[in-house]
Amino acid sequence: MEIDGKEARLQRKQATYISLDEPFEIQKETYRGQQYSQIYFARLHLMRTLLYSLVPNWKPHLPICTVLELEEGRECIIIGTLYKHMKLKPSILDEYSKERSTTPLVKPHNFMHPDDHLVLEDESGRVKLGGAELLPSAYVTGIVVALHGKETSAGEFLVLDVLDAGLAPQKELPLNSGEDKYVVLVSGLNVGSGTSNPLQFQLLVDHITGHLGDEKEQGIAAEIVHVVIAGNSIEIPRGLLNGQNLASKDQSRLFEPIKELDILLTQIAAGVPLDIMPGPNDPANFSLPQQPLNRCLFPGSATYNTFRSCTNPHCFELDNVRFLGTSGQTIDDLQKYSEANNQLEFMERTLRWRHLAPTAPNTLGCYPFTDRDPFLVESCPHVYFAGNQQKFETRLLKGSDRQLVRLVCIPKFSETGVAVVENCKNDKGKQKLTTCCLRKVLE
Repeated sequence: MEIDGKEARLQRKQATYISLDEPFEIQKETYRGQQYSQIYFARLHLMRTLLYSLVPNWKPHLPICTVLELEEGRECIIIGTLYKHMKLKPSILDEYSKERSTTPLVKPHNFMHPDDHLVLEDESGRVKLGGAELLPSAYVTGIVVALHGKETSAGEFLVLDVLDAGLAPQKELPLNSGEDKYVVLVSGLNVGSGTSNPLQFQLLVDHITGHLGDEKEQGIAAEIVHVVIAGNSIEIPRGLLNGQNLASKDQSRLFEPIKELDILLTQIAAGVPLDIMPGPNDPANFSLPQQPLNRCLFPGSATYNTFRSCTNPHCFELDNVRFLGTSGQTIDDLQKYSEANNQLEFMERTLRWRHLAPTAPNTLGCYPFTDRDPFLVESCPHVYFAGNQQKFETRLLKGSDRQLVRLVCIPKFSETGVAVVENCKNDKGKQKLTTCCLRKVLE
């Protein structure tokens, strides 16, 4: 293939890439009818060991008890898994209840109710929690915490203080020459949907590959070292998926969005390393962790060694800068069962709880792992992103042990025309990560 003048002038920067997706890959796991209690047990075991190590610096004068060892009026610390009793939480049994109410119970996006309460459970038993220090609106089922309090005459545990795991240890950002290296984060392409604009996507591709703008813009494009597509890349017409055999014309309609996406991704992969993650609407497994989209879906893109089909969640390092992110299901599910001021607050909570998907497997589908929980955050990322959000948001999160994490909400490109550009530059050792958004590329 002949290279035109623009491509010849475009001397693109490069970055060292390391994939860290192995914990999210389901390879040696074998389903033998196991239940989800085992993943909860693994989570409790690992997180409790961590919290035990933090208690001496938190409340060294208090004993650690199990639920069964609680005594009325005696202050102590208990460690266990939170369960949130929700009056309005959907139940499959309600679908078949003859006495089901005809009036809607809740607004569709949230199942919170003033009567919700929390319960803490360990291997010995469970106890209802009370007190103003532990607000049910801020927590969900599945979180492991340490609680300081005492049992009341009513049999409740009055919570006086709460300790969560906090941000995990973080690798120090590497010192480099201070040169700009950009990572493009985009999600919600939804190729094939009514909201998708092919021209808009093509302009984004031209911007990334350096075919758009003057020499200055091409110089910026040359500093793009990686592209990440965070889920919901295509939208297949749901009417075709009715369980019936498809006619040849319907089969063609089914594959058209995938072919269109492959053509555009091929243009990117020809010049820039590209990661594509599955999302809830993509042709991948439903439960987390979602496995990589089959490479046979992308006959054009897959011929390049720069094209990588990745898991969701996805973790990787570029020049020792660690990126960790999801296609958005984890944050969307937290929004249904808890409350926060914005999506960034939900993201911050998952890092402080050291768990990417605390609501899995209770309300978010996940594989029934037997001896591990792959969603535990063992090393704090430098950039933490969530795809398919309503709008672009970002801020810098600072941890108690000098951790610095750039939180990024990636909006749906098909609705907003916005992609996010992350600069990995570490200026003079200041550990400064800058983020901006590539505003509507049609303008």
